[in-house]
Amino acid sequence: MKPHAATTMAALVATGLLAGCAVPASQTTVTPIAAPALGLTDSRPTAIAADWWRGFGDPQLDRLVADAVAGNPSLDAALARVTQAQAVLSTNRADLGPDVTLDVQAQVARLSGRYTIPPPYAGTTRFVGTAAANLSWNLDLFGRQKAAIAGARASVRAAALDLAAARLALAGAVVQTYIDLERAEAQAGIATRTIATRETTLRLVNVRIRNKLGSKLDAQAATTLLAQARQALLRAQAGQVFARNALAALAGRGVDYPATIRATALKLDAVLPLPATVPADLLARRADIAAAQARIEAAAAGRQVARRAFYPNVNLAALAGFQAVGLGNLLSLDAGTVGVGPAIHLPLFDNGRLKADLAGATAALDLATASYNDRVVGAVREAADAVARIGALAADRVRQAEVVRGYAETGRLNAIRVSSGLDSRLDLVDNDVRLLAAEQADADLAADAAQQRVQLVLALGGGFDFQDMTR
Repeated sequence: MKPHAATTMAALVATGLLAGCAVPASQTTVTPIAAPALGLTDSRPTAIAADWWRGFGDPQLDRLVADAVAGNPSLDAALARVTQAQAVLSTNRADLGPDVTLDVQAQVARLSGRYTIPPPYAGTTRFVGTAAANLSWNLDLFGRQKAAIAGARASVRAAALDLAAARLALAGAVVQTYIDLERAEAQAGIATRTIATRETTLRLVNVRIRNKLGSKLDAQAATTLLAQARQALLRAQAGQVFARNALAALAGRGVDYPATIRATALKLDAVLPLPATVPADLLARRADIAAAQARIEAAAAGRQVARRAFYPNVNLAALAGFQAVGLGNLLSLDAGTVGVGPAIHLPLFDNGRLKADLAGATAALDLATASYNDRVVGAVREAADAVARIGALAADRVRQAEVVRGYAETGRLNAIRVSSGLDSRLDLVDNDVRLLAAEQADADLAADAAQQRVQLVLALGGGFDFQDMTR
């Protein structure tokens, strides 16, 4: 570099530093929540497989999850956002490198006789041609473009993490809906067995009436109980239809898909490797929290871009080509033109636009941090609630089993009394109604317990490994 060029560049740097001193103060007001402040236990980490749903031991469930991940439109949208973020990153990277263009212009024009064109061209109509290669290179002396690239890279990471979180949420929705299908099947099984029992009872009551050992009231009671069981079956069958339709929607399939879903073979009490307390590494387990953290980094980089906009923008500009009046002259070596030098843009007065941009970027950083804090608090609550519900449901199932056994034994003893002529069929109505409700509640609790274990898996990140995202 020539001495005068070096002097010019040094002057530019000094001017930039002076301009940087004029950057207004703009402080953030929100800070990320630290893990120790959340009161997480210091428990040993629990490993969760990425395909955790296989623990339920149902190959059909594995197929449904695979179909959903391959065909759900919400994942297509998340993948498109990843591609979009990658395109923005590529654009920012391209802005950091040299930009070379070729401009060619040719026209027939009348040249002014009262301007800078000398005779014999002045006042005549001539061919005017220009052909030039142009070079523009943003030197990024103050790191504004590098900050934009860092922000775009963080946005790509956030979008990829959103995709991982969407896949987990979709798998969880499929598993929970499939458990609802199993619940409806269990309810249908209970209703079917109850119908068979009550049909037998009704036949026996009719026999007793014919033998003058019973009354029409007994027949009405048995008929009512049978109608109740048939109603329960209809409701359970409707639940199966709705669950299959929901699974088809999650897989992004049409009306023919539910017919491919056969009876479930879930092991509802399958033991998933889940902790009894909220683990200390919860925040590192969840893709959505990692995405929120990446957005903080993107917003911080955006704030740096806004701050560095106060510094001068220095480009290296160069051109080489031909300019001539007259077609024959354009091909002459004497028509050649060449130029090189710095191009400087220094903001002096903009009615507070740059200051407003910086304030907005700082607010965006506070917003990203607040969103992260909200996600963190919500994640801790989700995990803690799931752990608590699992324990509560386990105790509830024990008590419910006792209720079912109690009503079943009461029904057995009542049946003996009726068959002995000590009681009428009417005395069994209330107990039979309660027994059916108790058996249905027992089936519900078994499904609820499985769904809560799934909910805890989701709350713990479902086998997400942040290291895999950075390899």
